[in-house]
Order: sequence, then structure tokens, then C-alpha cells
Amino acid sequence: MARLFRWSLRAALLSLLALLLFVLHSLYFKPLHIRIFYERTFLGFALESPQLISGLGLLPAWADWTAGKLDDYSEARADAQYARLREALDTLRRYDRDSLADPLSYDALEAFLQVQLDGERFRYHSYPLNQLFGIQSSLPSFMASQHRIDGRSGAEAYLSRLREIPRVAAEVREGLEKREALGILPPTFVVEKVTAEMEAFVATEPTQNILYTTLAEKLPKAADPVPETEQARLLAEAERVIREAVYPAYQGWIDYYRGLLPKTRGNHGVWALPDGEAFYRHMVRLHTTTDMTPDAVHELGLREVARIEAEMDAILRGEGLEEGSIGERVRAIATRPDQLYPDTDEGRARILADYQAMIDEIDAGLGPWFNLRPTQPVKVERIPAFKEKTSPGAYYQPPALDGSRPGVFYANLRSVEKIPKFGMRTLAYHEGIPGHHFQLAIQQTIEGVPTFRKLLPVTAYAEGWALYAERLASEAGFQPTPLDELGRLQAEMFRAVRLVVDTGLHHKRWSREQAIDYMVEKTGMPQTDVVAEIERYLVMPGQALAYKVGMNTILELREEARAALGGRFDIRGFHDVVLKGGALPLGLLQRRVREWIAAEAAKAPAAA
Repeated sequence: MARLFRWSLRAALLSLLALLLFVLHSLYFKPLHIRIFYERTFLGFALESPQLISGLGLLPAWADWTAGKLDDYSEARADAQYARLREALDTLRRYDRDSLADPLSYDALEAFLQVQLDGERFRYHSYPLNQLFGIQSSLPSFMASQHRIDGRSGAEAYLSRLREIPRVAAEVREGLEKREALGILPPTFVVEKVTAEMEAFVATEPTQNILYTTLAEKLPKAADPVPETEQARLLAEAERVIREAVYPAYQGWIDYYRGLLPKTRGNHGVWALPDGEAFYRHMVRLHTTTDMTPDAVHELGLREVARIEAEMDAILRGEGLEEGSIGERVRAIATRPDQLYPDTDEGRARILADYQAMIDEIDAGLGPWFNLRPTQPVKVERIPAFKEKTSPGAYYQPPALDGSRPGVFYANLRSVEKIPKFGMRTLAYHEGIPGHHFQLAIQQTIEGVPTFRKLLPVTAYAEGWALYAERLASEAGFQPTPLDELGRLQAEMFRAVRLVVDTGLHHKRWSREQAIDYMVEKTGMPQTDVVAEIERYLVMPGQALAYKVGMNTILELREEARAALGGRFDIRGFHDVVLKGGALPLGLLQRRVREWIAAEAAKAPAAA
């Protein structure tokens, strides 16, 4: 018996040692199986970002040891990330790609890692404090919308994150000073608008600040009830931290931007930055995932603008509007009383309710067009008031992976005059169903693929799908009136114009005013919205190109499949293959769809 016990103990120790060696080998060397490498790589990047963990709901609240931390924005961390990217790409290429059962995952990760590393030389060609998605506004938004407060521990973690803001401010300041030393300065308007935004932020009484009101609203609703006396203590501490730590941190940013303003050199595209032309070529490739040149993109935009202009003209003439530019005639409709909501709280509530009704309606009628459907719902909410002035007209936030938060379509209600009814359906379909919500929520639930394939961001795919969804909704009968169709065409025109003005600003050296005038003439959008859009492109070079390039690619693949398969073409099957692969560079999406076409064509015809 003793000998048997000793042998059993030895066997157990040997098994434990083998397991330990396997784990250590998988952690620090090339894992034996590539799926282990995929997950190690994803976790290595994800676990370095407490904000990503919270935003995606990667960890349950009780196990989230990062819940009280904010991301590391230091230069040292950026250096370490690029080193990690190089190591990951080197390790990936040591696997035999041709022997893999899933070469698509290999190709997707290789493309992602390579384009990130290609951008290392341009790591400072950005503006961390900007009017669109700058850290100064994204931090409060993150705290309000993504930090979980399920009870006392969540509230304490919230306070801990507030205390982290001075550290973040110092790290961001380090990067700002590095950019200034390299001669990479934001356009003048960026510094002016962000300074005004931050000044308003710190001028707010702490108990009225979104960082305080968020905690005050969530505490009474916590799943694990917090006693009222404890709530009072937590709120008092939040007020103190905002006043004594958060506001001084923001004041440091304000002081820096005030000093930077006289050094800025006007409102220019990135051609004016050091190595700016090469940077823009990189951004075009990054966001379109193609090898298109800026000139090719510009010419595509001009052709598409001319085509869409003719279609819009026909509808406008049908409405009795024959004189003036497309923009002038669209604005005439957009300002009609029958197209506007009351400029009141009740009017804004009606807008949100109507958006939700449009989404619910199309969701119930897409059976003939889709097999795949998201498991999570989508709801409509207002963009927080503190950031409405510098936010886009709308955006979408995917569901949490743990199911704790649905998909959210955020609508900007800063001015009801900018929300004519004829364009609302198109926006709802783009941000909600069957647009971003279908694409992103389905991507999160794909089975049999590495985790990174469920979360990988590819702008040309994601925005191309959402723009394609606008057209699909029309084809499915959910743009019931000519004015609804005009709203869809205006949205497509908007994306075609982007091809022209983005390349115009950054490659052809257009002025900010020249780009504004062109977009106003062609789209009919309000002047203030056009200004916000042009200023968006100035801080996000190339991103706006992804929409139309991606949509055109999906449409071309659909027509290629229809031509090859004839009567055997199934639109639901086509959507399955596009959505089930997750976000892919357009070249890989083309390959995936063409493989599906070949497989469908090879099937025996159904018996008569």
C-alpha cells in the first residue's frame, strides 16, 4: 500500500510538473498550438487595458482586479506595446500557415499586427486632446457608461478611478510635450474648442459634474444595496476628489493648451506635419485596408458624387424643387415644419422614442433577409449633454460580452433643427439594425474562432457594412416614401463626399473652408454639422474613407455572387458569410466570399 501511495504521489507530481512546464512554455515561448498563441496574444493586450476590460465586460465584477484602475497612457507603455506587437508578429510567422485548419485567423492577425507596426513611425501623428474623441471627454464618458456599480465595491472602484485621473493627466501631458518638440501641433480650432470644453467642465459645481451625478444615479440602483449612510459617504468623497484631484488635473491640461495656442499654425491637413504625406498614405491603407492611393480615392469620390447627385435630383424634382444646387434643395425640405420636432424636452423624448420604434419595426421584418440575429437587444439613448457640442450626430456602443449591457445607439439631440424626419430611418438602420448592432453584436458571438476575431476592429468592414445596411433596408421596403429614400441618398452622398474632402484636405491641400463649401453644396447638411464633420476629418485622417470603400466592396461581392449563382443565390446565405467571419480586411473578406461562391456553385442543383 505504501509503495502504491508513493508511486501515485510521484505520478501526481510528474503530472503537475508537466502541466507547469506546458503553462510556462505557452506563456513565454512559442505555444505548441496556435490557438493558445492567439488567446495569449489577445489576453496580453487586453489585460493591459483596465478600461477595455470594463468596456467589454471581460471579467465578472467579483474577479475584476483592474476595476479601480485606468489605462496607462505613458510613453513607456507605448514603447512596451510596440515591442509586444513585434514579438507577436515574429512568433506568428514561426507557425506553418499552410498547415493550419484556419488560415483565415492567421491572415487576419498577421494583417492587423503588420499595419500597426507600419504605423510605429507615425505614433506621434495624433492629437490626444481633441474635440471628437479626446481623452478629456472619453474619460468621463467611460466612467458614466461603462464602469459598473453593482454595490459598494463597484463604488469604491469608481472613486479609485477618479483618483487615477491626475496620473493619467501627467502621462498624457508627457506625450503632448513630445509632440510639440517634434513640431506636431493640432490645428488651431482643436486647441480653441478643447480648451473651451475643459474650461466649462471645471467651471461646473462638482455635485453637478457628470462624474458625480453618474455615481449618484447608480448607487441607489445597485444590485447589492448600499445603505443610505454609506451612499452619503461615497458621494461626499466623490465630490472631494473631483474638486481636489480631477479639476486640478484638467486645469493642467487647460494651462498647457492655452500656452500652445499661439504656437499653432492654422487649420490644416496632415500634409503640413513632418512626414505628413507618408503618414496620410499610411492612414488611407490602414482605414480602407486596400492599396488605393489618395488620388484613386479622390477620383472614386467624384464619380460617386455625380451618380448620387442624379438620383437625388430626380426625387427633388418630384417634390417640386427644380432650381438650385442639391444642397440648397435638400435644406429647403429639411427646414419644413412637417420635418421637425418641437425644440423641447418632450420633442427630444419623441425623437428617441421614434428612433426606437423604427429599430423595433425593422427588427421584426428582416426574416427573409437574415438567418443570423443578435441575441442582445439595442436601445436608443441620448449622448451625454456635456459632450454634445463636439460629438457626431450619432454613434453605437456594442453590448458587453457578459450580457450586462445591451447595444446602445447614442443620438445627438443638441439641436432638433438638425434632425429632419426624412433622415431618421437611415440613421437608425446604420447605427442600430441591421447596421452596427447586427455586425458587432454577431461578431461577439461567433463560435469556433479565436477571441481576437470576435473583437478585432476593422473600420472598412464595420462602417462599410453599416452603410450597406442603409441600402439593404431600402431594398427590404423600410424606406416607404420618396423622402425617406432621399434621406438614404443624402447619407450615401455624405459618405461619397467624404472621399473627396478627406483626400482634398490631407493630400490635395484644400483649406478647411474649401472643404466646408463643397460638402454644404453637395449634401444639404446644416452648416454647423458640416463644420463639425470637416473638423472631424482633420483630427481623424483617412477614417472617413472607410465607409464608402467598404460599402462598394460588399455590394460588388454581392453582385458577383448573384451573377455566378443565378437563381441559386440566397441573400441570407450571403449575409451569413459576410457576418460570420467577423471584421476582416477587405481583401480577406473578398477571399472568404469567393470561396463561398465556389462552394455554392459546386453543389448539385436541387431536384425539380
